[in-house]
Amino acid sequence: MALFENFRLEEVATPTARLRVRSGGSGPPLLLLHGNPQTHAMWHRIAPTLAERFTVIAPDLRGYGGSQKFPATPDHAPYAKRTMAQDMIGLMAALGHTTFLVAAHDRGARVAHRMALDHPAVVQRLCVMDIVPTIEHFERTDMAFAMGYYHWFFLAQPHPGPEDMINRDPVAWFHFQTGREPKPRGFFHPEAEADYLAALGDPATVTAICEDYRAAATIDLVHDRASRAAGEKISCPLLVLWGSKGRIGQWYDPLALWRRYASGLVGGAAVASGHYLPEEAPGAVLGHLLPFINAG
Repeated sequence: MALFENFRLEEVATPTARLRVRSGGSGPPLLLLHGNPQTHAMWHRIAPTLAERFTVIAPDLRGYGGSQKFPATPDHAPYAKRTMAQDMIGLMAALGHTTFLVAAHDRGARVAHRMALDHPAVVQRLCVMDIVPTIEHFERTDMAFAMGYYHWFFLAQPHPGPEDMINRDPVAWFHFQTGREPKPRGFFHPEAEADYLAALGDPATVTAICEDYRAAATIDLVHDRASRAAGEKISCPLLVLWGSKGRIGQWYDPLALWRRYASGLVGGAAVASGHYLPEEAPGAVLGHLLPFINAG
């Protein structure tokens, strides 16, 4: 992909999954995790700048993009955030990194949250973009959330109902899904959008996306409740960014919420953007992210 000049693209086999990975640069390792319905290509506007100071590693999450897909299961365990986090631990170990920085958006940020809980000695610093903890979304659900994030409940319906509907026209679904906030056609870079749509053309990707959301509504909540009951919190420094044009800041006080789930330093701010911060406001994201990860 020409967007990532001087980056390499490869498939890396980990103990738990085969992952498509884009990497480049030199310096301390920085793992970038994407959201739904995207791939690692969402980082194209900030990865080159980050690669000037860091070894940037941007995989596709399991089930997404060019990474290995797993079938639907009754317990949704293959798409538990604990399982997806283990993929990332295995990936970074395979690349020679036992500790690293993490910046993550949307679904990837949920994977990163679980990774910071399960592997506190590994995650040095964490930036999450445009989310609050999954358990908080569900426990605070009201009409505004149900209407604004309707897809949480649609995608979590039993297999293969949502898949069958999406697969009838995955391109239309992509534009409907990403158009919850008004944006013009052409908002996404054409090469990045082509990568997203190529992945969605595979029904196995659509199943993976649905299983991701089914896991969030079931097994992930079991893990999150257990962690909360045990007093497990993010111990590394945490940077929280959200889009001022999006819903997170309208519905929640993101910093106050995240401070309940972290024992270390928590900072952050709203960015003049909608949900897709790294693509809509790359300069602002870098303005917050670079000082934070450089401090480590």
